[in-house]
Amino acid sequence: MGLIHLDAGVVIGLLDSNDAHHSAATTALTAAQRAGDRLAMAASAFAECLVGPSRRGTRAVAVVQDLFDRLPIDVVDLDADTALAAADLRARHRSLRLPDALVLATAARRSVDELITTDRKWPTARKLRLDFAITLL
Repeated sequence: MGLIHLDAGVVIGLLDSNDAHHSAATTALTAAQRAGDRLAMAASAFAECLVGPSRRGTRAVAVVQDLFDRLPIDVVDLDADTALAAADLRARHRSLRLPDALVLATAARRSVDELITTDRKWPTARKLRLDFAITLL
């Protein structure tokens, strides 16, 4: 039983059966549930998950919120220390976008075992000097 941090693309893929990552996201989250892993997500990534549903209306937003309650996925607030860690990651890795640095810093500060993403542009955990696995779907 571990702590798994999710990037927005994983949840977006899970919710959209037409998404290229739907099958992999479904498999990964099913495996995490079976293993008894806890799930978490940065508040900034949670906001990303809600952009498309917000365009469609309150019923679509409610579907996302229901998913977070049922799994459950803990939404981790952004604090000053996490913001500082994200800024440091972004400064050291110019190709890393700030939203991604926020996700990575949140995961690092929570001492997660694994971070699951769909983003192929991220540097490796080793290059980022992070102590957890980054799994690419």
